[in-house]
Amino acid sequence: MHSWNDQAPIYQQLADRLAAQLLDGDPPEGEALPSVRTLASRYLINPLTVSRALQALVDDGLLESRRGLGMYVRDGARIRLLRSEREQFLEDEWPRLREKLRRLGLGPKDLTWEDA
Repeated sequence: MHSWNDQAPIYQQLADRLAAQLLDGDPPEGEALPSVRTLASRYLINPLTVSRALQALVDDGLLESRRGLGMYVRDGARIRLLRSEREQFLEDEWPRLREKLRRLGLGPKDLTWEDA
């Protein structure tokens, strides 16, 4: 079951989830996304909300609409998304995270990159 929060519109939350899947290579570039009806059923939301989320991804240059065929992942979408996500992390999230680590007295030796 997928849950939604009040922090952002549902269409934006869905667009973010779909973008995360694209970042993971699902579906691969050049491949089709599931239909609007399939996504609406999967996420238990209105098809118009799904359409709005997909349009946001089209506007971001990640998807393309092929008339009568559906939505397809554009070539270069993953690398474009990866660059954007890295930039956002380094500009927005990393400074806050670094400050929290400093406040907690945590340094590089306290952190591991491997799963515990």
